[in-house]
Formats: sequence, structure tokens, C-alpha cells
Amino acid sequence: MSLLAFPADRRTSEIRRCANALLQLHGEAANRFWRSEMASLATALKSQGMDESEISRQAALFMHAVQMELQLAFEAEDVNASA
Repeated sequence: MSLLAFPADRRTSEIRRCANALLQLHGEAANRFWRSEMASLATALKSQGMDESEISRQAALFMHAVQMELQLAFEAEDVNASA
């Protein structure tokens, strides 16, 4: 297993950037954006010498973190709508 200086699920600014972009995109545009982000993450991790299983693990952690950020955004939107 490789040592990560900064695990993918702790890259707060990247997580928020992706979540904010996904809030603005829909359908195929959102799919293209997400596929591009995941490919970029995998390429960056591979260039650091990470093996495929760890790249997959880091991608899953990042995806989960973005999903959680989206969930928080939707919850905040619901609170603001009901206020």
C-alpha cells in the first residue's frame, strides 16, 4: 500500500468544487464532468505510483465525500426553503 500525503476524501476544496459543479450540471453534462474528474484523480494517483486497488479505494472515498457534500447542500436548501 502506498503512503498518501493527502487522502482523496480529505481534499476538502476539491470535494466542494466538484459538489458545487454537480449542483449546477444535469444529465449528460454532469456525467461527463464526473467521469473527467474521476479520470483526472486516477491519473494523478497513478503518477504518484499508486497501485490499481488503492486508486479504486481512493476514488470510492472521494466519491463518497462528494456525495456527502451534495447531501449537505440539499439539506441546507430544504431548510432555507421551509424558513
